[in-house]
Amino acid sequence: MSRLHTESHLVERVGWLRASVLGANDGIVSTASLIVGVASAGQSQGAILVTAMAGLVAGAMSMAAGEYVSVSSQSDTEQADRAREVAELASQPEAEREELIGIYEGRGLDRALATQVADQLMAKDALTAHLRDELGLSESLAAKPVQAALSSAAAFSVGAVLPLAIVPLVPDTALIWTVTLSSLLFLALLGGVGAKVGGANVGRAVIRVTFWGAMAMAATAAIGALFGTAVA
Repeated sequence: MSRLHTESHLVERVGWLRASVLGANDGIVSTASLIVGVASAGQSQGAILVTAMAGLVAGAMSMAAGEYVSVSSQSDTEQADRAREVAELASQPEAEREELIGIYEGRGLDRALATQVADQLMAKDALTAHLRDELGLSESLAAKPVQAALSSAAAFSVGAVLPLAIVPLVPDTALIWTVTLSSLLFLALLGGVGAKVGGANVGRAVIRVTFWGAMAMAATAAIGALFGTAVA
């Protein structure tokens, strides 16, 4: 008795992995940079907390709005392509059949087999066959604006909470270095987990994410110190 051969490809994780890692990374970097910048300007712990919490809310809303608009545009394009295919299948079915045959021939099938495959797929569901093989669209990969918006906002919020939670736990004198080092650790862990799940090089991912996080925090610390000194 033969067993079914099942496969799980890493590329299937790309969509949600990209959104989750990007959102959490933005949350950590943005919030930690705000905290370090405001602390470098000599502000009180209360002011730092208010700023960081405002940054968390604003960042989550911005991520949600940005993802919703972006994915909605993608969804509109997909719907327009779908409507165009419906119209073309109704008005010129033979031309659409030849187009599908040409696609299969281009993939290595001979004319006879390509014609047989095209005819069978079009007999079953012509629209799905054309959307998938001509345009690369499928129901499982269709754009979902609301889901993308909520996922991005949630991932950003989770990332932002990590440096924010440190603020009330340490004295003002140690706040900058504690937030900086712990945030770099969070970024390294995030980069490592994301790379591991996605099958990428862990070391390269960790170095990349911590380097740019450190650059962002260093820049905001410099600006905070500069303007804090100027105001004082």
